[in-house]
Amino acid sequence: MKRLPPIVVVGGGHAGVEAAHAAARLGADVVLLTLRRDALVRLSCNPSIGGIGKSHLVREIDAMGGLIGLAADLAGIHFRVLNRSRGPAVRGPRVQEDHDAYPRAMEELLRHPRIEIVEAEAAAFRMQQGRLAGIEAADGRFFPAAAAVITTGTFLRGRLFRGEQVIEGGRIGEPPSLALHDALAALGLRVERFKTGTPPRLLRESIDPARFEPQPGDPEPEPLSFLHLYEGRFEPRLPQLTTWLARTNPRVHEIVRRNLDRSPLYGGKIRALGPRYCPSFEDKVVKFPDREQHLLHLEPMGIDHPWVYLNGFSTSMPEEIQEEMVRAIPGLEDVTIARYGYAVEYDYVPPTQLRRNLEVRALPGLFLAGQICGTTGYEEAAALGLVAGINAARSALGKDPFVPDRFSSYLGVLVDDLTTRGVLEPYRMFTSRAELRLSLSPDTADRRLTPLAERLGVVPPHRAARARERWERIDAALRAIERDGELRASRPTTPADRIRRGEDPEEVLAEALPDGPALGPRDRDTLVNLVRYRGYLERERREAEKLRRAESIRIPPGFPFEEVSGLSTEIRQRLAEVRPRSLGQASRIPGVTPAAIALLAAAVGQGRARRREATR
Repeated sequence: MKRLPPIVVVGGGHAGVEAAHAAARLGADVVLLTLRRDALVRLSCNPSIGGIGKSHLVREIDAMGGLIGLAADLAGIHFRVLNRSRGPAVRGPRVQEDHDAYPRAMEELLRHPRIEIVEAEAAAFRMQQGRLAGIEAADGRFFPAAAAVITTGTFLRGRLFRGEQVIEGGRIGEPPSLALHDALAALGLRVERFKTGTPPRLLRESIDPARFEPQPGDPEPEPLSFLHLYEGRFEPRLPQLTTWLARTNPRVHEIVRRNLDRSPLYGGKIRALGPRYCPSFEDKVVKFPDREQHLLHLEPMGIDHPWVYLNGFSTSMPEEIQEEMVRAIPGLEDVTIARYGYAVEYDYVPPTQLRRNLEVRALPGLFLAGQICGTTGYEEAAALGLVAGINAARSALGKDPFVPDRFSSYLGVLVDDLTTRGVLEPYRMFTSRAELRLSLSPDTADRRLTPLAERLGVVPPHRAARARERWERIDAALRAIERDGELRASRPTTPADRIRRGEDPEEVLAEALPDGPALGPRDRDTLVNLVRYRGYLERERREAEKLRRAESIRIPPGFPFEEVSGLSTEIRQRLAEVRPRSLGQASRIPGVTPAAIALLAAAVGQGRARRREATR
């Protein structure tokens, strides 16, 4: 059998690593091109993984054999579940990472006989018969490719800003990727700009922790990877550290206002939009003038790392202004800044130019993933890398594309939002983006996705067996407590009814399942949530059926949207850009009204009728 050229992955961040490993798990040879081999999966910004919405993606990546959750558990120094007091759909396990141990753990997990890591800057695409044939490097080397995944992060024409300083780079001390911009533009792709930022890092020995409110991790750490959840009680590999809370004050805010003209964000140097939900501190002061204080988190960057990350204080002010701002915070009067904050502006490709498998429409065989698609965050990048890597391998093998389902995964929500709705600002995952978020709680990701991953070939049978065994135990326990009341005339209500009524689940389960399936504490939590929210879950199941009916009304490839009478020019343009494959997808395009969907449905129906008539 003739051996195919390798899959080429450009970029060694989270998207690139997940793409390379997914393609290798499917049997493809992979060449991973990176500007610096020693900078793989570097935690450029906050050294943490997970949180609200983001942990949902991490659990789904893990359920499909990805790496980010495992690496986060292995290098975690502070485990904490956010929103613990709220419902299961919106809880978010978050892990603070050891800045140096995390990339080591990821590199260890990435080792695969089919993956070769090469230092090179991708510069151009070579095509053959309208399809990608390989990647040309800036030094003249050529890498043949059956398919390629581009994951440039913030490096694509990256530019760093700090006060009056402007430096070419993707992050401090690392050069940008320049040539790929021209290669992408030559394909006819629109390329636009976004920005992000990072806060100062503080020297840990110059901080007195006693001045701040401590935030210890959870006494029983909750891991992100199912492989650790399956093992029962999870014991972190590294010592656990405390983080601290700090607060700004009117004096800090006044320093910002007095120096806004020196901020590149407000002085006109930066014109690109940044993430609304992770704004610079200057933005917070300007947009919330009545707030007298803003909450900050002091987060150690590792067991032996000398720095502390000042979470919530992203800034691109000049160095001397940053010092004045930071030292005006109570408890940081004598602090030493180890690295000053800065902003990064970079290129991205508006993702409505991609198919739903993340393939570039203008060049079959070329896939994009990560911040080049308009996202922000390690978790979103890793999720897109997983999907793009699977699809690059399937494309090379001549198999149908893998498109994650919006109604059964946050992976599907992410991909559908990007390719259907596009982005006006860097995209961040929130649970509110999902129509069926209770059905997509993080602890059910292995039930929803591991069987699919086994069919795709990205998880081995023994991994899928562990997921099945877990759910067999949970389902057996669920059947037992739902039926128990029917079998005992003396107890008219079932144990499940008692849990729904508010009785202590631990006591009910201990009484109802004395010899039942052995469930670990987290599996018991999953069982209790299935019981408590049974009515809501059933309602979401019916809603999913209704939504899937709209998805089942297919729009033929090449459908002439411009010929549908009654549609405005703007709606025609949006439909032609996104090229939706179903009425359901068309209804999610911004600006496409219900009236437009009715006209489109009629036109699709008329087209079907004409095709049936023509075949008679």
